[in-house]
Amino acid sequence: MNWEIPKVYAVLHKNDDVRASSMSGGAFTAISDWVLQNNGIVYGCILNDKFEAVHIRADNYESRNLMRGSKYVQSRLGDTFINVRKDLESGQMVLFSGTSCQAAGLKRYIGKEYENLLCVDIVCHGVPSPGVWKEYLNWQKKRNRSEIKAAVFRNKREYGWHSCVETILFENGKKESSRIFTELFYGHNILRPCCYECPYKSTMHPGDITIADYWGIEKTAPELDDNKGTSLVLINNEKGEKVFDAVKSSVKRKQTELEDCIQPSMKAPFPKPESRDEFWADFCRSGFDFIARKYCGYGIMIKIKKKLWGIKKSLKEIIRKTVK
Repeated sequence: MNWEIPKVYAVLHKNDDVRASSMSGGAFTAISDWVLQNNGIVYGCILNDKFEAVHIRADNYESRNLMRGSKYVQSRLGDTFINVRKDLESGQMVLFSGTSCQAAGLKRYIGKEYENLLCVDIVCHGVPSPGVWKEYLNWQKKRNRSEIKAAVFRNKREYGWHSCVETILFENGKKESSRIFTELFYGHNILRPCCYECPYKSTMHPGDITIADYWGIEKTAPELDDNKGTSLVLINNEKGEKVFDAVKSSVKRKQTELEDCIQPSMKAPFPKPESRDEFWADFCRSGFDFIARKYCGYGIMIKIKKKLWGIKKSLKEIIRKTVK
């Protein structure tokens, strides 16, 4: 059973390389490392070679590492629930990571409590359409006349953790950084209809541990904010606390108050935008170039924003060096 109020921590992985490869502070790596070290299995979401979000089963670090980073698109679960139950019944320790609705769905599917199951869910903003993501990538391929080599939903290595800039790398050597898909995501038109009525937009989640970006850390614990990523970790029950205590040697952590970490996604679902029906009508009949211009400011605004990102990044570095 989950507690009525979670324990709240700000977390940084002690290994800088791990944190650089993670979207926030590396909490997922610390927890999943412990599971793998104890001969467990990790289930999580990756981008496959077609840049589709899919859940996979990992019994090694190389496969688990593919699960790092955010994927702002609905994942395909396939036979994940079936395989999780098989592993649990064979006595394997299992870590399942996913959205709160996926974690709750898994628990209902397996039908009973397993001591060897650890569920780690996320503070979810909402789940975007895979179809829109696919059309966005096709549009980028046509614009850059090349197949895609890699896609990063949030490029914190170049733009910092506080910025939300996506980057596409192409086979021909080109690189495209923008906020086009990000603008669609945060505009909420491309979320699944059920996301507007999500029952998990709360401070309590079905996972044993809930992880997210610790937005507001610069006020709550500025000593843990270097713009390289800080994890928010919510411990929801005794099972989660035991595992989190087991990994404390690999992380820096500071317990904070629940009110210090509250994000919009922890209060209520985002309402359905008034423009949603219009957006989908435009998407179905007008092509992605039209969508990018109408809903994302593609064109002259992109050039202006890129310059502003560069100026903002330079100013932040100057301020940090001055403070130090």
